[in-house]
Amino acid sequence: MANEVTLITKFSDAVDFVCADGTGIEKGTILKIADGRVVAASSADGDFFIGIAAREKIASDGRTSISVYLDGIFDIKTVASPAAIAAGEPVKIAGANLIDAADDDTIENAGEVVGKALETVSATTQETINVLIGRGAI
Repeated sequence: MANEVTLITKFSDAVDFVCADGTGIEKGTILKIADGRVVAASSADGDFFIGIAAREKIASDGRTSISVYLDGIFDIKTVASPAAIAAGEPVKIAGANLIDAADDDTIENAGEVVGKALETVSATTQETINVLIGRGAI
């Protein structure tokens, strides 16, 4: 995968979630949640955010758990042509390890929000910005 997220400030220890043995997940991957605490790599707008992979999960290594950061400050890359994002605005999953502005109330209330932008991004300018996830982020 590409564009993995970088941890800047850790607020708490990672928490274990369930993942498929046959799935490989890179450290720093934005994760989506499914029923039964099962997580997978995010891939598209509309995915429900749960956290950031704290360590690598090698495909078919026999493990069915992965450590996940649920809060902290992370450097995350925006999509190629993002909407303008102001510091303090909520951001959502917009692709594999990519974010964009959470552009309406439906998204902001639907579990798609990754966190709160701590830096401003101009429209159509791809950048990597600090994002606060978890505690106080929404």
